[in-house]
Amino acid sequence: MTAETPAPTADRTRLLELIKELAVVHERVTLSSGVEADYYIDLRRITLHHEASALVGRVMLQLLDGAGIAFEAAGGLTMGADPVGTAVMHAAAQAGRPIDAFVVRKTQKTHGMGRQVEGPAVAGRAVVVLEDTSTTGGSALTAVDGVRRAGGDVRAVAVIVDRDTGSKERIESEAAVPYLFAFGKDELGLP
Repeated sequence: MTAETPAPTADRTRLLELIKELAVVHERVTLSSGVEADYYIDLRRITLHHEASALVGRVMLQLLDGAGIAFEAAGGLTMGADPVGTAVMHAAAQAGRPIDAFVVRKTQKTHGMGRQVEGPAVAGRAVVVLEDTSTTGGSALTAVDGVRRAGGDVRAVAVIVDRDTGSKERIESEAAVPYLFAFGKDELGLP
């Protein structure tokens, strides 16, 4: 198995069940990228769910560990990545590992401390950029850029669900980091 399709575990199996049951909506929608699709994967129904959130943290941590990605902090572009980063932070804490979470704003603040990356400082630290799902890779690339400007060493981009629409290729090309995903759209039974 590759890093994108780790060996099945009870957590992974249950998370996949919950994603299929709660997050896949079959209707015509326009995605944030502007692309139209016949289905929508609403992963906030998972990342903010009482049972699924803990599973997200453990599955994503297992994915990153399985790929040999060492990191000290995890987060991404607000809003989709916020609960993913928090879930990874909590899963790591339960395993006795000190991993912080961070949030990346779309643009740098023009007031207060003028930060684009909020939370514990990422400067000089190995970090992973997270996202719930990705269509074009734009949100993850915005987060990578913000983290790098803040001095973070981005080691990988990891998403819960990959839509198989070119994000992996774009991110690996433009950000020059590995792109990992816990589930592909084929595992969700999607075209």
